Amino acid sequence: MSETDKQGSLDSAPMTDMPDGLKALMSRAGKEKGMPPVHLWNPDFCGDLDMRIASDGTWFYLGSPIGREALVRLFASVLRKDDDGKTYLVTPVEKIGIIVEDAHFQAVEMASKPSDAGDILTFRTNVGDLVLVDQDHPFRFELEDGTAGLKAYISVRGNLEARLTRALMYDLVELANEGTGAHQGQFGVMSAGLFYPICSMEALNAFEAALA
Repeated sequence: MSETDKQGSLDSAPMTDMPDGLKALMSRAGKEKGMPPVHLWNPDFCGDLDMRIASDGTWFYLGSPIGREALVRLFASVLRKDDDGKTYLVTPVEKIGIIVEDAHFQAVEMASKPSDAGDILTFRTNVGDLVLVDQDHPFRFELEDGTAGLKAYISVRGNLEARLTRALMYDLVELANEGTGAHQGQFGVMSAGLFYPICSMEALNAFEAALA
């Protein structure tokens, strides 16, 4: 089967095996406007679906990538991560579990926007969200298991996060400096007047010395 045929099959027959609520959403792929109020919906749990968001942001269904961008964006619009730590696709009538390997989205583009509180870093995700890093949408940093590489995440909506691509992570570090006042001795970035520490200056200096 060619790659084109494979992608076509993902957009037709196999998708019809999905729960009725998701099929109804799929019929409107590319037509939906605005973000559905998934935080207000409380349907019964209908079980898990063989759907996965890979660590690079690719969506898979039944082990094959979903080719239609409009379909991926539609599914992304009804994502919700609940307090149990699990991620679901939520419709008014169904709540369906899926697997998320790392982050729900990828942050793929960054820009700086001037404001009265200082520059605001703005990110675009792979599904079209525009996120301004501020008190309601903060950064989170952690080290990657196995490699100790730095990973950066942004709160997008609810408990959903976007991970910066490796290229954007390098760009972000270029903007970082030592903090002042209460943040002196910390290495981090500013956005909307808030400082987000990445690591201590001591840890940074030790890392740079090890590379020298």
